[in-house]
Amino acid sequence: MKLAPFSEDEQALEILKFCDYSIKISKEMAINGTAPRPIRVYTDGIYDLFHLGHARQLMQAKYQFPNVYLIVGVCSDKKTKENKGRTVMDENERYEVVRHCRHVDEVVPDAPWTLDDEFLDRHKIDFVAHDDAPYAASSNDDIYAHIKTKGMFVATQRTDTVSTSDIVARIVKDYDVYARRNLARGYSAEQLNLNLIDQTKYLVEDELEKVKEKWNECLEYWKKKSKDFVGNFVTYHLETPNPLESKVPEEENKP
Repeated sequence: MKLAPFSEDEQALEILKFCDYSIKISKEMAINGTAPRPIRVYTDGIYDLFHLGHARQLMQAKYQFPNVYLIVGVCSDKKTKENKGRTVMDENERYEVVRHCRHVDEVVPDAPWTLDDEFLDRHKIDFVAHDDAPYAASSNDDIYAHIKTKGMFVATQRTDTVSTSDIVARIVKDYDVYARRNLARGYSAEQLNLNLIDQTKYLVEDELEKVKEKWNECLEYWKKKSKDFVGNFVTYHLETPNPLESKVPEEENKP
């Protein structure tokens, strides 16, 4: 599978060049499959810790209409920090993971936080896909409001069971488990931002866990051995005749 090109790559520029944007595609044409050219659908996001919800959103955007060319904008670290907060993955990691999604045809790095007409025209965008909930930023109650007014908005559905915030919350909740695991895998205390007390605590807990596992293994071994011993003992005595029971009394043998 080929990676989706960036918007400034030659492949993407060639596709853009041969797109006749003078042909305006209505939503009715797009839905009915009568559009005379590929429909250029744009969606955007941060895509930190890329997960099932992201993949589903991109799939929905790709298959909103027949014959969609999906362009995905990924916001930079700077814009994300200014508008939403810090990410776990840096911008280059996030650009690359989106490029590897099979539903994506093109990636716009350092995508704008809000879309203006100049951006829409430059990328020859027919429709913008995003979930329908108002997305506020600064004094703007919904950054997609003017897109909706222009009739260029198509709604995708959020996957409520997972989000980047949910994944981060899981890691924070079970931090001790992951810290111990990564220490055991060779990460330094500095890499995990651990002080000496916490480092010692996790190392001791890890050693105790190993002792506990060994003890359980020994216990299971001796349980099995004891069952085998009892079973062999019972089998032997059931199958071996009792010499006292098989001996005929002397009185019964007399003529």
